[in-house]
Amino acid sequence: MGISDPIFKISHLDFFYGSVQALTDISMEVPSQQITALIGPSGCGKSTFLRCLNRMNDTIPGTLIKGEILLNGKDIYSESTDLANLRQKVGMVFQKPNPFPQSIYDNVAFGPRVVGITHNKNELDQLVEQSLRQAALWDDVKDHLKENALGFSLGEQQRLCIARLLAVKPEVILMDEPASALDPIATLRIEELMAELKKNYSIVIVTHNMQQAARVSDVTGLFWLGELVEFAPTVKMFTRPQKQLSEDYITGKMG
Repeated sequence: MGISDPIFKISHLDFFYGSVQALTDISMEVPSQQITALIGPSGCGKSTFLRCLNRMNDTIPGTLIKGEILLNGKDIYSESTDLANLRQKVGMVFQKPNPFPQSIYDNVAFGPRVVGITHNKNELDQLVEQSLRQAALWDDVKDHLKENALGFSLGEQQRLCIARLLAVKPEVILMDEPASALDPIATLRIEELMAELKKNYSIVIVTHNMQQAARVSDVTGLFWLGELVEFAPTVKMFTRPQKQLSEDYITGKMG
C-alpha cells in the first residue's frame, strides 16, 4: 500500500530477542497525520514493533534488528541517530498511566526543562497550559496545578501523560493499549482526544480492542505470529479484508 509522504517507511524488518525471532519481514508505510492501528492476538509482535519505532527495544539486552526504518526519509538505526532527539520526535504513551510523583505542572514541564525548549518561566507556563489544553485536561486541572498527579483518576493521569509528551513537541505519538486500564467514559475521552490530535500529529496505536481500532483509525495492520498479515485502510480491513486470516480474526473465528 503506497502512501504519499509517509512519516515512517519500514522495509523488511526482522527482530530477535536472543535466538527467538519476534518479527519477520515487516514492510509497511505509516501515513502522516493519520491514526494507524495495529491489531492481533497477544504475543503476536505488535508492541515489539511499536517499540522499534523509537528504539525502546535498544534497552533490552541481546536484541537484534535487521531491515530499515525511515522516519521522514532518515534511517533511525543509523549510527548518526541521536536517540534523545528521536525519542523527543517519537513519543510513547503506555498501557498504564505513568505520571511522575510530582505536581501536574512539574509533570508537563519536565521535558521542556530537560530539552531546553523554553527560555523563561512565562514561556514555560504558556507551554504547560497549551499542552494541557491539547490533552483536553486544562479545564479539569487549571486550579490544581500544584497538586500531586498521583491523586487524579486514571483517565486524567493518562491524559496528563499525553500532555507531558506533547510538551516536547513530537511529530509521532505511539500508544500501547492506551485505554486498556480505563473505564468506558475515560476510554471515550482518549479516543476523542486522538481524533483531535491527528490534525497535528501522526499516531500509531496498538490495541486489543477491534471496535476501538475500527472507531478511531484510518489504516489498520493485522499482526499474527510476528508477521504483518494485512495492512489496509480501516474501512476496507473491517468490511472487505483481502486475506482469509484477517477475515477469520475480525469475525472472531480465530484469536
